[in-house]
Amino acid sequence: MKKFLFDLFPLILFFIAFRVFDIYTATAVAMGAAVLQIAWLKLRQHAIEGTHWINLGVIVVFGSATLFFQNDAFIKWKPTVLYWLFAAVLVGSQLFFNRNLMQKIMGGQLILPGHVWTKLNYSWALFFVLSGAINLFVAFSGYFSDSQWVSFKVFGSLVLIVIFIIIQSLWLGKYMKDQSEEQD
Repeated sequence: MKKFLFDLFPLILFFIAFRVFDIYTATAVAMGAAVLQIAWLKLRQHAIEGTHWINLGVIVVFGSATLFFQNDAFIKWKPTVLYWLFAAVLVGSQLFFNRNLMQKIMGGQLILPGHVWTKLNYSWALFFVLSGAINLFVAFSGYFSDSQWVSFKVFGSLVLIVIFIIIQSLWLGKYMKDQSEEQD
């Protein structure tokens, strides 16, 4: 739980700064929080995950463009770009390097057949593609205010992830049950 909250640190501060100030202050705060996050991990001599580096790079690029051009469209694109990068990495590592990143991440907790790992990897990639598209809809369709987009970015995205994880758990439960029956 502590790691989960640590990973959400820049997002939480973005939300608070937006509510207190505006999107530009919130963007600067999120950028600073992402830098502090990496600095903290380095100072504590903890391993820095690839996702932290990717998030830092994307927030610095899109946050800087937001602040420089005083245009919030850039920061609204940030979640979509991040999600689509994650999807591309998942699919690219599978297709070009025959490496299943979901198996690498979760292999210590689950024992699954190879074809199930492949489906899991692609289903997460699809989830990230769809999440990015939903973000674009909420950010740019004209149906939602900036405040609603920020709330969606913070809470809606988390709800989508939790729902997706529950669906994945139910689906994987079938394979876990089959394994436990094979061991009996």
